[in-house]
Amino acid sequence: MTHGAYTPPAPVNEPIRSYAPDSPETASLKKRLQAMSQEVVDVPIIIGGEEIRTGNTGQSIVPHKHRHVLAQFHQADASHVAKAIDAAESARNSWMNLPWQERAAVFLKAADLLCGPWRDTINAATMLGQSKTCFQAEIDAACELADFWRFNVHYMKQIYGEQPASSPGMWNRLEHRPLDGFVLAITPFNFTSIAGNLPTAPALLGNTTLWKPSSTSILSNYYLMKLMEEAGLPPGVVNFIPGPGSTVGKVTMGDRRLGGVHFTGSTGVFQTIWKTVGNNIQNYAQYPRLVGETGGKDFLMALPDSDSESLAVAMVRGCFEFQGQKCSALSRAYIPRSLWNDVKNRMEAMMAEITIGDTSDFSNFMGAVIDAKAFAKHKAAIDGARQDNTADVVLGGTCDDSEGYFVHPTVIQVADPRHDLMRTELFGPILAVYVYDDDRVDETLELCANTSEYALTGAIFGCDRMGIRHATDALRFAAGNFYINDKPTGAVVGQQPFGGSRASGTNDKAGSILNLLRWVSPRTIKETFVPATDFRYPHMD
Repeated sequence: MTHGAYTPPAPVNEPIRSYAPDSPETASLKKRLQAMSQEVVDVPIIIGGEEIRTGNTGQSIVPHKHRHVLAQFHQADASHVAKAIDAAESARNSWMNLPWQERAAVFLKAADLLCGPWRDTINAATMLGQSKTCFQAEIDAACELADFWRFNVHYMKQIYGEQPASSPGMWNRLEHRPLDGFVLAITPFNFTSIAGNLPTAPALLGNTTLWKPSSTSILSNYYLMKLMEEAGLPPGVVNFIPGPGSTVGKVTMGDRRLGGVHFTGSTGVFQTIWKTVGNNIQNYAQYPRLVGETGGKDFLMALPDSDSESLAVAMVRGCFEFQGQKCSALSRAYIPRSLWNDVKNRMEAMMAEITIGDTSDFSNFMGAVIDAKAFAKHKAAIDGARQDNTADVVLGGTCDDSEGYFVHPTVIQVADPRHDLMRTELFGPILAVYVYDDDRVDETLELCANTSEYALTGAIFGCDRMGIRHATDALRFAAGNFYINDKPTGAVVGQQPFGGSRASGTNDKAGSILNLLRWVSPRTIKETFVPATDFRYPHMD
C-alpha cells in the first residue's frame, strides 16, 4: 500500500573524474586494475537468480594483450534461453505490481553503488576487457550508466504523471502498463553504459527482461549484473544469458510471449531481427516493440570559413578516441581545399603525440581494437586503400597484432566522394577525407546528406551564421544527433538524447523520455460516478 505522492531525487549528471597524476582516484583505480589483471573470473549464466555453469565456455581476453585471459564464461543453449523466458514471465506479475517508487529505489541505489564502491571495479573491467582508457571508461561505464539510471527514474515519474482531462461526473485515468510479454535486450561491446541501460530501462517500467551480452564485454557486464543484485533487483527481473546470438535469437523470436526487443549492434543483425519478427507476426500474443540503434557513417562537414585548429582537434578526438569504436565516431569528413593542408598538418602533429598501448598506462590516448576479426577488417581496409589509385593513406596506417590488436590512427584521402570508404562503416580509427573546391559547398552538402545509408551523428564547422543555418537545413535528415562546431561524439544523458534514423535505427532516443515511452502500453480507464438510469436521450422527447 502506498500512502504518498513521492518525488525522487532530482537527477544531476555524474561528475567526471579526471584521473590526473597523483590523484586519489588514480591510485585507487590502478590498485583495482592490478588486482583484477591477476584474476580469471568464472562467469555463469544467471537465470531467476540462479547461477548456472554449463561447461561450454568461451574466453574473455585483454584486447591489448590478447594472450591474457580475464575470464571464462559459460554459454547458454536453447534450454537455458527457454528457462530464462519462463523465469522472466514468472517474475513479471510481482515486479510490475510493485509500486513504482520501489522499482525506482533499486536503480537509484544501483547508481549510487556504481559511483561509489563499485566504480573502480566496473571501470577496471571496462579498461581491461574492452581496452578503454581510464577517461573513456569513466565517461562510459561510471558516469553515463549512473546518468541513465537516475534520469530514467525522473522520466518514469513524468510518464506516470501524464493524465487526461475529466468531464463532470467522471474520472479519466491513464495507466502506463508494462508490455504484455518479456523484453529481449541485446547489447554491444563498445559501451558498458548501453549494456547496463538496455535491459534495465524496460525493467524500470515494470517489464522483465532477458539480457544477451556481447561476448567481448562479458566481464564488465557480469559485474553490472552482480551490482544490480546487490542493489536489490529481484530474481528473474533481468536474466543474464551469455551465448551465441543465433541460439538466443531462435528461441526468443519463436516465443509467442515476446513483448519487445531493445537492441544496439549492427544494422544487418537488426534487420534480420525485424524480418524474423515480421515473418512470425501471426504467432505472437502482441505486436513486439522493436527499438534499435545500429550503424553509422558519421560525418564532419567543414565550411570554408571554419577555424582550422578547432576543426583538426575535433577530427582527431572524434575519430580516434576509443579506437573509433563508437557508434557516433567520426568516419568521413568533407574539407574545403583552402583549409586542407593546414588541417592535415595540424592533425599530423597531434597524431605524432598520440600514444597507443596498455590502458593500464594512463598516459595512453588509445588502446586496441576489440578482437582479431575487427583488426583484420581494419587492416584490410587500409591495405586496400594503399592499392587503390583513387585513395591515398596520407597519415598513419600502421597495424600490429603481435601483442595486442593495435590499429594506429589513419587518415585516407579519397578522390571520389562516393568511394566505399565514404559509405561503409568500419568501426575503427580510420578517417576518410574528401577535399572539395571551396565554391562547391552546396554540391558537397548534397553529397554529405545522401552518400551514406546511415543517419546517426554528424557535425558542421563554420563561422558565418547564414552558412551554418544553410548547412543545418541541408543536413536535416542526415543525422539524429547533430553538432555545430564540435565533434560528433559525446552525447550526454538528459542533454543530447541519442539515436539516428535511416539505417542507423529507430531513433527512439536513449537518455530521454522518448525511449521509456516504448516500454509502456497505456490503458485508458473511465469511471462514471453516477451511471445513467434511462436509455432515452433528450432529442427523443
